[in-house]
Parts: sequence; structure tokens; C-alpha cells
Amino acid sequence: MINNSNIKILVLDDDTMVRENLNDYLEDEGFFVKSFIDAETALTHLINETYHLAIVDMRLPGIDGNTFILKSHSIDPCLKYIIHTGSSNYNLIDELIKIGIDPNQVYIKPVSDMSLLVNKIHELLHS
Repeated sequence: MINNSNIKILVLDDDTMVRENLNDYLEDEGFFVKSFIDAETALTHLINETYHLAIVDMRLPGIDGNTFILKSHSIDPCLKYIIHTGSSNYNLIDELIKIGIDPNQVYIKPVSDMSLLVNKIHELLHS
């Protein structure tokens, strides 16, 4: 089994159940996880703390997911992203494509097989 304990993941989702389920599942897989309900708090935290990957909801109160990704990328250009959205018609904006995000990093809620997210985390961090 892969040792995930040195991988730090930021989860950003305003839906309590989704956020807690993601957090608990990823912790059970051995990752270090910190969850946030809004982008403003997560961005403030990123100034002082380094993460390897962020799982980001798109529709958030205040700053939306697209804007969060662009702002967090300017804080830490090495941060990788998985987009986790409830919007089945979500399309990547050009600015996200320019920083290296592709459609294979977009997951529509609910993700019935959470191991797909774990596989994508490993793919993004070890490629």
C-alpha cells in the first residue's frame, strides 16, 4: 500500500456533508486533510501552510472555485487541483486551462467511487 501520510490535501466545499465525507474518506486513506467552508479562509490559510493538492467546489459563498484556484495558484504555483462540482454543465475556463488544469481533473458530484479521487491524487502528484 502507498504511504499517503506525507501528502497534504486541502478540501474546499461549503456543503457540510460533502466536505466531511471527503475529509473522512481521505483521512481513512492516510492523507493529511484540512477542510474549509469558504475560499477566503482557505486562501488565508494557504499563505502560511503548504499543501500538495486542493479539492475545490465551484459554487461557494463569496469567492467562487474558479477564482479560488487562480488566487491560490498565485500563492503556490506547485499546488495541484481536483475540481469537485455539483454542476453537470461546468466547463473549465481558459485561465484554468492555462495553468495546467484539464477536463480529467473535473469530477461531478456525487462521486460514487471515491477511490477514483485517490487515484487522480496519485496521478497528479506522481506524474
